[in-house]
Amino acid sequence: MTLLQIMPEDAPGTVELRTGDLDVIRKELLGIGVRLERWYAARPLEAGADDTAVIAAYRSHIDRMKAEGGYRLVDIARMTPAPADPDWPERARPAREKFLEEHFHDEDEVRFFAAGTGCFYLHTAGKVYAMVCTEGDLLSVPGRTVHWFDMGERPDFTAIRFFQEEDGWIGRFLPDSIASRFPTLDALLATP
Repeated sequence: MTLLQIMPEDAPGTVELRTGDLDVIRKELLGIGVRLERWYAARPLEAGADDTAVIAAYRSHIDRMKAEGGYRLVDIARMTPAPADPDWPERARPAREKFLEEHFHDEDEVRFFAAGTGCFYLHTAGKVYAMVCTEGDLLSVPGRTVHWFDMGERPDFTAIRFFQEEDGWIGRFLPDSIASRFPTLDALLATP
């Protein structure tokens, strides 16, 4: 379920807003310059579809986004466990931990979730916006927006990424991150 939870930066236990209403989410995110869209595949994708099939299914959306944002590079990031892999959480931990601290990028961070779930935490204007993205969600975060990303204890997602430059994804990490004070993706999803 697509979800937005907003908390004050100095009070992680205080929930100012928690909603799955896409219209409300879009309005809140636009207020901080972040765009959320819903994309639909041109044809149904089978579970485990390869990169070529994923790109083909969303080609018209991808082409529009590239033209609008000047994105020259498009790739796919996957974190998908093998069936019945009991070691998956441990093997995925280094990838998860890499993005759990506050950072920013010089260019926009644009991600489309073709499958699975991930949470972007946007730290701006004295608040933290925990944006849980699921299949069909495109999130476009302006460059230099402080954020972190949690893929959960058992990462499972396929995301299309957009870049203007080859090194545009390089994160600049903040020395005094507040990320560890806020609920994880798993905690957000466990909360009724």
